[in-house]
Amino acid sequence: MITICLLRHGETAYNADGNKYCGRTDIPLTEKGLSQAKRMQELLKDVIFDQIFCSPLQRAKNTAEIASGTPEKVQVDERLIEVDFGQWEGKRSEDFIAEDPNSWYNWLSDPGSFEAGRTGENASQVINRLDNFYSELLDKYDGQTILVVGHNGVNRFFMAHQLGMPLKNYRRIVQENSALTMVTLDKHNGFNLLKLNA
Repeated sequence: MITICLLRHGETAYNADGNKYCGRTDIPLTEKGLSQAKRMQELLKDVIFDQIFCSPLQRAKNTAEIASGTPEKVQVDERLIEVDFGQWEGKRSEDFIAEDPNSWYNWLSDPGSFEAGRTGENASQVINRLDNFYSELLDKYDGQTILVVGHNGVNRFFMAHQLGMPLKNYRRIVQENSALTMVTLDKHNGFNLLKLNA
């Protein structure tokens, strides 16, 4: 079994500006985002992480470095990068829905089959890379405590999939910026959600 502290990065300007879809756009944390990461460092100060992994995007990497208090241990893993949102990138949902309502309807009804923003990833592709990542953690680091810093989309898809939810319901899981989610993964007993948004 592995214990995972699963974080979403701290706030970015896109989060603050009407929650624009950030996806692969590599923007930094805001001052509030930095404060959120520092709050998480205080919350986690007594936790010793055996391994620390993050998305390659700077908002996740910076959150991991600050929240862990051990930036030298942070390992970047491409499989944790945010969903590719295609033509929705950098836009608010109300704007891209008005431009292309069918694309949004298809994504909401079956994200496993339809690409986000027509040219991005579908949820099945996201789950495949996340399954690969987390299976590798189980194989290599059994018994360890691991910090993983990712993004809103990938983290929610991972949890929805592990909880046996239809992927179209992933948006029903809310993960706040730089809030603590704790889970365990076990080869025999599967996935358990211990805390959400602490």
